[in-house]
Amino acid sequence: MPDTPAANDGYRAEVPPPREELQRHIPARLGAVVLVALVAILFSLAFLLLNGYLGRLIWTDQFLAPGSLAIPALVLFFSLVVGLSRRYLRAPSATDAGFAEMVRGDAEPPDVRQFPGAFVSSLASLLSGASIGPEGVLGVLVSEISAFVRSRLKIPESAAAGYDLAALASAFNGLIGGVLFTGIFATEIQSGRTKTPLQCLVWNLIAGAVGFLIFRATGFPSFAGMIPFPPAGLSVAFAVVAVLCGVVATGIILLVGAWLKTVETVMDRVLGERVLLRALVAGAVIGAVCSVFPDLLFSGESQIHDFVGNPAQYGAGMLLLLAVLKIVLFGVSIKAGYIGGPIFPIIFSCTLVGLALNLLVPGIPAAVFVLCIMAGALAAAMGIPLTAVLLVALLSWADQDMIVLLVLSISTALLLSAEAMKRVAGRGGTEGGATAGTH
Repeated sequence: MPDTPAANDGYRAEVPPPREELQRHIPARLGAVVLVALVAILFSLAFLLLNGYLGRLIWTDQFLAPGSLAIPALVLFFSLVVGLSRRYLRAPSATDAGFAEMVRGDAEPPDVRQFPGAFVSSLASLLSGASIGPEGVLGVLVSEISAFVRSRLKIPESAAAGYDLAALASAFNGLIGGVLFTGIFATEIQSGRTKTPLQCLVWNLIAGAVGFLIFRATGFPSFAGMIPFPPAGLSVAFAVVAVLCGVVATGIILLVGAWLKTVETVMDRVLGERVLLRALVAGAVIGAVCSVFPDLLFSGESQIHDFVGNPAQYGAGMLLLLAVLKIVLFGVSIKAGYIGGPIFPIIFSCTLVGLALNLLVPGIPAAVFVLCIMAGALAAAMGIPLTAVLLVALLSWADQDMIVLLVLSISTALLLSAEAMKRVAGRGGTEGGATAGTH
């Protein structure tokens, strides 16, 4: 049945065709987007170089042996710095943030006056060995830098979100080094922050390209190809396993959300707003656990190679234990006020869970378990299905057969997590409940 003229007129008024929308919203000040992208990637590379240098200087191999007293001592020292920067330098935190907010760095509104505290706290958070990802650090710092540049360029507040997301699209090349990934990632995590998503996609792709060109020119190493797996092939059995991995991934994210809520409740009741004490208590927990299991220090992107290379050396039980402890430490770190993100801790834990399942069911390739659980968990955590496919494919050099399996897992995880959130909402729950941090 054809639409009426009135319906067609209404449709054109509310949803302009893509070409018309582009012509209307592509900014005249494209140079400002490029400038923001340049500043963001240059700062990100400098910060990552500084963090890497200090990390190698301080955390020498002799300090990383199991039972080393240097581990809790160093963790407590940097935890003290985190607490002091929050108390006296007004450093921001992500204690009340969802997963996407942790990555975007907008758990608190960007404030240039907080930059010194944010810088000190970010560096101390990463050097402390806490289970947090560097993407959250870049999100916080780059958002504040973008706010400063915007203020100097007289960018109206109504357009602020677009420039901030473009800055993130450029900056994340310092971690991942993928122009398409960073552009799509910055667009997907906007979560309705702008009324012109097509404009943001164009901005983010341009900014991502700028960031990638600088990244490539410097020769800075990225995490692309971090966990390569040989091709697994495609079969009906693998497709069924991919769907089941989506179920497992959803369960992991629901448990992470519940744990975050539990840690927040306990810390609020016992420690309240005593930010220095919260950081020290978290440091004591992290130091105690990591002195027994040094592989749990930091976000896990370096340690993951040992597990992937020889999972049988650890056994399924130990792999599952370490996966759980990684999430435990992530929750403690975030709710104590450390600055960081969830992506790399989730990748670490999902990898260990997938390797454990492969040891239990050796007939299914490890790549199917690991990559499908990882992709489903990332998609369910932040509502970023395209980004999850691109990220996992980039980290593992996945082929087209594997991408089909990733899509099956992600679709399952998104459907299940959406249903879970409906049930929580129906019981009077909030975003901070069992699905805390998702989307």
